[in-house]
Amino acid sequence: MNTFIRWIGIAVVAFIAAPLLIVVPMSFSTAASLQFPPPGWGWQYYQAYFSDPSWLRPTWNSVFIAAMNTLLTMALVVPATFALVRHKFWGKSAANLMMMMPMAVPHIVMAIGYYSYFGELKLVHSKLGVILAHTCLSVPITFLVLSANLKGFDRTLERAARSLGATPRQVFLHITLPILRPGLLISALFAFIQSFDETVVAIFISGRNAETLPRKMFDSIREEADPVIAVISTLLFAIVFAGLIAPSVIKLIRRMTAKTAQQR
Repeated sequence: MNTFIRWIGIAVVAFIAAPLLIVVPMSFSTAASLQFPPPGWGWQYYQAYFSDPSWLRPTWNSVFIAAMNTLLTMALVVPATFALVRHKFWGKSAANLMMMMPMAVPHIVMAIGYYSYFGELKLVHSKLGVILAHTCLSVPITFLVLSANLKGFDRTLERAARSLGATPRQVFLHITLPILRPGLLISALFAFIQSFDETVVAIFISGRNAETLPRKMFDSIREEADPVIAVISTLLFAIVFAGLIAPSVIKLIRRMTAKTAQQR
């Protein structure tokens, strides 16, 4: 049974990774548009990406918007999660439903609503408008991850610290926060990825000064099928892959360092 599940997992990973066998070679292509197999090999589209402001500006916009979205989302979700998980109050079920509502509504419907509402507030085509819209979309997944961690938290540790004279602030900083740190980091990561990867709302809300990378890629492939899109996809895959193997590399380095220190 374990062997069967392992092969199923390998098949799923292979199915997900299969497009990379086409995208990565196309990023080194010399063709004028997306073409596979490439007629020639070169770095020209990597040079085009890193030297073209029309691509670099949306990239930095996406990073900035995703970072601000992460900060705002965590500032809203962390206290809300503690309130909903640890306390009982009137309207708790309704509040819980409202936290999850953006996940149930199609993004195109929310995008139209944001466009209409933010238009009255003069926030359309602004970074602030995109940040606020992305924050609403990031709240549900961030809340789910953090609430799952908080529900599994052993509160006897906090009670023990309080019984020993620790203040609520000390308990939170030295007991609660260190234990929940992995969940907080994962929640922040999901919020960042949700914002960085979002396209539909960005098409409606972002303008020339707030254009995000997904919107730029969407416009580019619709108009000219620029091979720079393959370059960006390859770079994003490389970043994700580096993030996945980084913990293993760090552990290996620490192990080798400790072994060397013991031998000395």
